[in-house]
Amino acid sequence: METPLLYRQLQDQLSQWVQPKDQRHLQGFAEIVAAVLQSGEACLGRWIPYLSHRDCQARAHMGRLSYFLHNPQITAERYYEPMLRQALSAFAGEAILLTLDTSMLWDQFCLIEVCFVWGGRSFTLAQVVLEHGSATVGFEQYKPVLERAQAVLPPEVQVTLLADRGFVRGASPEEKHGELMRWLNKQQWDWAIRVKSDLLVTTPNGRTQPVASYFPPPEQAYLVGPVRVLGDIEAHLATANVPGAQDTWAVLSRQAVSLQTFALYGQRFGGIEHHFKDYKSAALNVLDSGLRDADVLTRLFMLLDCAYLIALVLGMMLVKAGQRTRLDWHGDRGLSFLQLGLRELARLCYERLPLPILQGLPPKCNPPPACASQAKRDALDCRIEFSRVVSFSF
Repeated sequence: METPLLYRQLQDQLSQWVQPKDQRHLQGFAEIVAAVLQSGEACLGRWIPYLSHRDCQARAHMGRLSYFLHNPQITAERYYEPMLRQALSAFAGEAILLTLDTSMLWDQFCLIEVCFVWGGRSFTLAQVVLEHGSATVGFEQYKPVLERAQAVLPPEVQVTLLADRGFVRGASPEEKHGELMRWLNKQQWDWAIRVKSDLLVTTPNGRTQPVASYFPPPEQAYLVGPVRVLGDIEAHLATANVPGAQDTWAVLSRQAVSLQTFALYGQRFGGIEHHFKDYKSAALNVLDSGLRDADVLTRLFMLLDCAYLIALVLGMMLVKAGQRTRLDWHGDRGLSFLQLGLRELARLCYERLPLPILQGLPPKCNPPPACASQAKRDALDCRIEFSRVVSFSF
């Protein structure tokens, strides 16, 4: 049969940025990315219908796909990072928001990601899968992911990183979060990290107490600072007791805190949590892949990230061109850029239309999250009110 149009166009566009060690790898890469985009699946067997132009039996297809995923030459540095640099090229000198988090796979593997927050969601900058039975990992295990993420960022960006309280740990209980904060300070990155109640904070007058001693009564918020933690780290602390929340919020920040600190940290949930859901149940069904090898899973996620980024860019271009309502029936944008991009791609393939030239993301326009209903919009826009806000300065 004739070589599929999408595969040919992807190979032509990706060859501008991707420089593989072997050109045959670029062909396989373009085929797999096209198959992921059309199938919307992370399962190798479900890519086979989109590889039928090779006129092979299913077993031969599976052998080629398995070889590709086990090939150590297939790395994010060669394939995904050049695409990222193209997509982010216009962000030089801009303020950007990153998230750091983990997700468990089958209670056996831990996915560690640094993501770029944009458009109410996020997309991967760097990731690795470790065979690790817990979502809590040490600094030395995720430091390479931070370094890879830093390497793909445009020059002179102003970075703020968000991380959860249970994500990092040091060599001892006293070193919780310490190595991460010191690394971030060395890079001149701002940060906001949710911390545990037993973390000790020291005020300028020399008084040392656990974070729990600064927990406010219900419906109140405390803004504390400056303080020192872990002996040498200068920070500010914001705590809030919000009705309906499971426990009190405690966010440690490099910058002076305000009520907006809680809104800033809250972007972590809308960013990376939905991103992990897209990997699993909302879009790509990675849990059906059947793969159980950390290195192979790392390559699989890299390929999914390539397809994810292409779909996100297509969705952004659709909205930018004023054509969103052709695929999204909501009054305002009710579909994520990923879903819009996947549907636009299906339309292009069905009508045998050419794939547009992929553009970079616009830094001056960070669209709000998609909302499928007015009730959801009202929930997102709802402001949390405190009966009292107390600031402590020493």
